[in-house]
Amino acid sequence: MPRTVRAALVASVLFTFLGAGFWLHALVFSRSPLAQSVSGPPPSPADALQSAFVRVAERVRPAVVHIGTVQVAKLRRPPVVPGPFAEDPLLKDFFDQFFGSRGPGRREEFHQPGLGSGVIIDKRGYVLTNHHVVRGADGVTVRLSSKQEYRGRIVGIDVKTDLAVIRFEPDVDLAVATLGDSDTLRVGEWAIAIGNPFGLDQTVTVGVVSATGRADVGIATYENFIQTDASINPGNSGGPLVNLRGEIIGINTAIVATGQGIGFAIPANMVKRVTGQLIDRGKVTRGWIGIAMEPLTRELVQSFGLRDARGAVVARVYPGGPAAAAGLQKNDVVVSFEGTAVDDYRQLQRLSADAEVGKTVKLEIVRNRERRVVQLRVAEAPDRLAPERQPSPQDR
Repeated sequence: MPRTVRAALVASVLFTFLGAGFWLHALVFSRSPLAQSVSGPPPSPADALQSAFVRVAERVRPAVVHIGTVQVAKLRRPPVVPGPFAEDPLLKDFFDQFFGSRGPGRREEFHQPGLGSGVIIDKRGYVLTNHHVVRGADGVTVRLSSKQEYRGRIVGIDVKTDLAVIRFEPDVDLAVATLGDSDTLRVGEWAIAIGNPFGLDQTVTVGVVSATGRADVGIATYENFIQTDASINPGNSGGPLVNLRGEIIGINTAIVATGQGIGFAIPANMVKRVTGQLIDRGKVTRGWIGIAMEPLTRELVQSFGLRDARGAVVARVYPGGPAAAAGLQKNDVVVSFEGTAVDDYRQLQRLSADAEVGKTVKLEIVRNRERRVVQLRVAEAPDRLAPERQPSPQDR
């Protein structure tokens, strides 16, 4: 065999063994503890959860704003000379020389500041907050997380859900929070409240969803609150309650003053229905079926011969309303609305309010222990009605 061929064979064998050696070395050391220590251990569940909280805070906090309000209260100083001569112009001129125009008997303006929270839901400068945060305000300011302040104006309010929309004219790109789906919430899920309690801007507190569907709280006409133990304090009102995905699941509204860890938030799906109308029309239009309702108590269940206490009792039929035209009567029990079972009168109140005005709906009722189906056409809810009967302490 020629010497050149033999040298080529030896070189090829040598390179083959070298390549195999490098491959074995990489395979062994990639599985060794040393290699694992270089790449680091996998994150623990606690670290992963902590990172999730941090990501949510970093994502949502820039969209949370401080709402400042000013109310101008006019007070009158008591006159120095009481009695029939208090309004005498000669005495007024005399006291003006000594006390000036701010003397006794003059009206003065006092600016009463208020504070709350809000969350930006649109890059055009729309901010969502509570109605009670801006109620009676003569001026509104919006302060961003960057400390920039803007003058805001109230676009619309909805007293019945305690919601309001404010708008300001931004000159920067705004961070916006997203409204999630509150209907999929489960008790025990994490809940994160962000707001400005006691004026402490951008405060983040953590808890869980304690309950859903809370009503009879006595805060608003339409109640379907999320209950949470995330710390909510004065100043948090109007701020968002978010999940671990950074989605708004509710708007923080109220707390139980005599308890600890009991806060309430308006669910996001109710917020969506209200804010869309406030932005478009400045007011909320609701459906109305023309009845006043009362709860179905155990005594009434036995009296009406029902199987359980699910449903709503017709306490009054308003003359000329949809229910009157459809033939509903007092003491009828509404057990379903457009195919949805009615659990209580609060649910029927919400279902009828959310119904489209002008739509014909089917109600299943119980009258004289017989089930019947009634059709009626939903009307627009009037601004004022005679008050509905509220549940008594015995009912609760």
